[in-house]
Amino acid sequence: MADQAETLREFMKSQNLETGTAVLEVANDSEKKKGKTRIIAVASGKGGVGKTNISANLAITYAKLGKKVVILDADLGLANVNVILGIIPKFNLYHVMRKQKTMEEIVYETEYGIKMIAGASGFSKIANLNEEERQNFINSFHVFSDADILIIDTSAGVSDGVLSFLAAADDVIIVTTPEPTAITDAYGIIKVMSTEIDRTDLNIKLIVNRTQSVNEGKKVATRVINIAGQFLNQKIDYLGCVFDDIAVQNCVRKQKPFSIYEPKCKASMCLEHLVHRLENIEYKEGKGINNFLKKFINN
Repeated sequence: MADQAETLREFMKSQNLETGTAVLEVANDSEKKKGKTRIIAVASGKGGVGKTNISANLAITYAKLGKKVVILDADLGLANVNVILGIIPKFNLYHVMRKQKTMEEIVYETEYGIKMIAGASGFSKIANLNEEERQNFINSFHVFSDADILIIDTSAGVSDGVLSFLAAADDVIIVTTPEPTAITDAYGIIKVMSTEIDRTDLNIKLIVNRTQSVNEGKKVATRVINIAGQFLNQKIDYLGCVFDDIAVQNCVRKQKPFSIYEPKCKASMCLEHLVHRLENIEYKEGKGINNFLKKFINN
């Protein structure tokens, strides 16, 4: 089976998007009117480190600051952002591809102040769309231009599809834990990004999840940052840590976001700190959906 993001990229190329037609024009017009969307991709070297939980609650924490936030579930094989939010969506990206729904119609207005777009396990079937269906799907991407922040929850690991999202994003957040295997895999995805993505302006940031202390988080981050700098010549910004918190585990079982139901817990306070750091670390205005699609297509 062809890589899902690769399939999307190929049919976009078939629509001559490199030359600025179709969705690029639509997105560009929208962004001139509404400002530039900042695209943040969240990734991890391995599964089980809490990446999706971080993504969802990061989106909610941004919304608390008054930002218009959309979270896109790009873990197209095991999409589960909706599980973290306790939502059972009727429609997802597959319905847009089949022209059964528009992108606007599958955007789920959550009770948490953010919008969600569910992924589709059948995403690879996009290769079978006819020309009209493809054009409709491409044009639908303008819906993201209304957001201040677009958070993309990618699949774990370093597949070509994941790299395409990471290469196109304004910021990439790598989530790891203090476990040795998670640290090794976090370095692994940073290494692949550094060697495979043809960009000199990669903004890679690190979050250490489930730490027992601030010092533990700093120790893990220092290890990754030093190795990446020494062997890859790649700069990594340490955003901070998220404490191991029983409140998070309880909320996951209840399918409730901890930043809403346990706003004063240690993990929620950590995320507030991380968002404020995201807004202040060498912050540049997001380059928008138009720029994101151009990079996505060409990687």
